Amino acid sequence: MDKIIELKNISKAFDGETVLDNISLDIHDNEFITLLGPSGCGKTTTLRIIGGFVYPDQGDVIFMGERINDVPPHKRNVNTVFQKYALFPHLNVFENVAFPLRERKLPKKEIKEKVNKMLDMVMLSGFAHRRVTSLSGGQQQRVAIARALVNEPKVLLLDEPLGALDLKLRKDMQQELKKIQKSTGITFIFVTHDQEEALSMSDTIVVMSEGKIQQIGTPQDIYNEPVNAFVADFIGESNIVDGVMLADYKVRFGGQVFDCLDTGFAPNEPVDVVIRPEDVDIVKPEPGVLQGTVTSVTFMGVHNEAIVDIDGFKWMIQTTDPVEEGAHIGISLEPDAIHIMKKSKYSGMFGDYSSFSNELDELSNPGGEEEE
Repeated sequence: MDKIIELKNISKAFDGETVLDNISLDIHDNEFITLLGPSGCGKTTTLRIIGGFVYPDQGDVIFMGERINDVPPHKRNVNTVFQKYALFPHLNVFENVAFPLRERKLPKKEIKEKVNKMLDMVMLSGFAHRRVTSLSGGQQQRVAIARALVNEPKVLLLDEPLGALDLKLRKDMQQELKKIQKSTGITFIFVTHDQEEALSMSDTIVVMSEGKIQQIGTPQDIYNEPVNAFVADFIGESNIVDGVMLADYKVRFGGQVFDCLDTGFAPNEPVDVVIRPEDVDIVKPEPGVLQGTVTSVTFMGVHNEAIVDIDGFKWMIQTTDPVEEGAHIGISLEPDAIHIMKKSKYSGMFGDYSSFSNELDELSNPGGEEEE
């Protein structure tokens, strides 16, 4: 795929506080790319720099080979859909979508054709004469998307556009956005703090923290091969324990030695070991396997989520097997369930479920957060 946008060594500070710290990123034609990270990580500022709403302090924004640092938003071939859809309440659905075309003074016949095509694409063809104030949140979002796409921009920026929708509608709209992106061939740059949203929609995910890019990759790469403890913890659930890489394919943690698939570490190098909860098998306690006590069990519908105390470290295990609180169990790990990471500034900060609860997890990731 051809590069459509290049961010080169971009830095940005607000009131003396660094928000973006020398980031570089290539974005390709016909790509669905998601900027993912917690509130305050710099993802929205990155989006605004691409859109021209914020200018970088250092670095260059290259659009189709041309530097556009000082080009204002309305002169960039880029449109934006915000979380607050910014529709015109005094105009009906048709006129909201037609607005950018009327600004360009296109012929009435061409406007009608383009607007009807867009309304059909977002499944609102029967809503042309409705007032936007009478529409549901999901319908209003579709109007905003149609209006943003009707000028056929090369790039569409989406700043947490699903944050105000309920869970079922969010999931429906995730699929719709992916279909629209594929059918139009327009590059979508999507901002979210929702990991599941990023994994389900994206061709490429850019994980950000503290103004830096931590990892860029496909959803599969990011989930299965996280580069550090921050990425491993932020993308899904992870048990992250201290280990020592004895040699290629051999790692020691929890007092036991395990076979793994990793190489390239120094002999006896301290490492972070990541084991996803769904990759842990519960077995009978016996020598040679890790052993612990089940401290809590939550029924999640498809599986049980158990917290297991292993030598004072609380593991999460997701299993379809019956498991009871207070039970003494062993856990077995296949080599491909074990992922080894270099130690980083995030080591020791994540991966222990001592204070975990689903309620706390929801509270720590509220929807609709605004960012710098």
